[in-house]
Amino acid sequence: MSQRHAEHEASCEDALQLEELVDRLVTFHGEAICVSSREDVGVEVFRERIDGEVAALEPLLTGEEDRHRLSSLRQWLDQDIQRLAPVFRQRRDRLLSASWASEHPHSRLCDQGRVLLSNAIGRDLKGPGGHGVLDPGNDLASLLVGLDSRGETGLARQALDRYLRLSGDYAMARLLSVFRVVEALEGARRALARRLAAGEDAERPALLAETMRACHEHLALAEAYAEFRFPPLVIGIGVSGSGKSRFTRTLVGRLGAVRVCSDVERRRLHGLDPQDLSTRPAVDIFTQDATDRTYHRLAECAGTLLEAGFPACVDGTFLRRSQRDLLRQQAEARGLPVLLISFEADDDTLRRRIEKRAGRQGVEPRESLGILARQQADFEALGDEERLHLLHLDTTADNAAETLAGLIQEHVRLT
Repeated sequence: MSQRHAEHEASCEDALQLEELVDRLVTFHGEAICVSSREDVGVEVFRERIDGEVAALEPLLTGEEDRHRLSSLRQWLDQDIQRLAPVFRQRRDRLLSASWASEHPHSRLCDQGRVLLSNAIGRDLKGPGGHGVLDPGNDLASLLVGLDSRGETGLARQALDRYLRLSGDYAMARLLSVFRVVEALEGARRALARRLAAGEDAERPALLAETMRACHEHLALAEAYAEFRFPPLVIGIGVSGSGKSRFTRTLVGRLGAVRVCSDVERRRLHGLDPQDLSTRPAVDIFTQDATDRTYHRLAECAGTLLEAGFPACVDGTFLRRSQRDLLRQQAEARGLPVLLISFEADDDTLRRRIEKRAGRQGVEPRESLGILARQQADFEALGDEERLHLLHLDTTADNAAETLAGLIQEHVRLT
């Protein structure tokens, strides 16, 4: 093994994998709260960050076209921040006194033996906004832009989905467009600053080409984040064992969808850790009232994601037409496409899957099979209007995941 390869592998030994990093970010953001009495502190601090980034980037740009692109992005940011000012104010109690990166400067994000980002989220600690009060979304945006700029879009989508699902902070999604645009501008500035720092280096022509390419890629990312989008709502319907959770996970990487899961939100509403399934609730969390609250929470989260421009995929049994209507209205009220996916499998397959899951969770299969029987008996048939948006998916078929992604993409194009 070469010395360089050995050093590269060693650098990954204490680095964080993506899931672990996201889990730590969620925990850190939940604990490092900075309470402020100033109502507009969040938006004021973020405006200062924008001013600093634009002021630092503009003199480094050499072409009139690039300056025009920066000016257009700045105008978009000013307009969107004004529109989102109420959201900033609502998040005053979520502000952080420090970024994850400033608290963990020597951390790294590693994937398959490759170091992807320093301080794990790729944040510039020396630039504008490197320290001080910030919204947790700035940290997440830094991670997402760092991954996108390295061609790791699939990892960025996984990070976004996991962070929002574990934190429950779906309201953050409404600010992610402006946060990501500013982080992309930071990337453009850092690229050009490398050329400036090199001075009259012998490799200046090559360095010039490399830094200009990186700058333009980050400007293109910023423009993509600022684009107006018409995201679809996907409602996953099916009884226990039908494969909803497994197949909706494929939509994260393929379509950039963010999942909202009924089992996660049901537990969260009752103060339970969504990830710790071993904790038994002290009360019955499956009463009709609890179920109604859960579906209203799903609708609220889905609406927030759609408002922010992210495709939303809601995972639940949706036994009742009223539950399906409640979610469907979130898309239709916004003029957005909606798709109902019926996840299906034969009875033998359903039983095998449930028995296998029960074995993993250490519960009695008979109880889980009883729940399946009740779900099948309580399912309200889909109405004619619902069928206009309906796709059936046999989850036992070969290439079912690819079929699902293709059907959704085709539906959204035709809508």
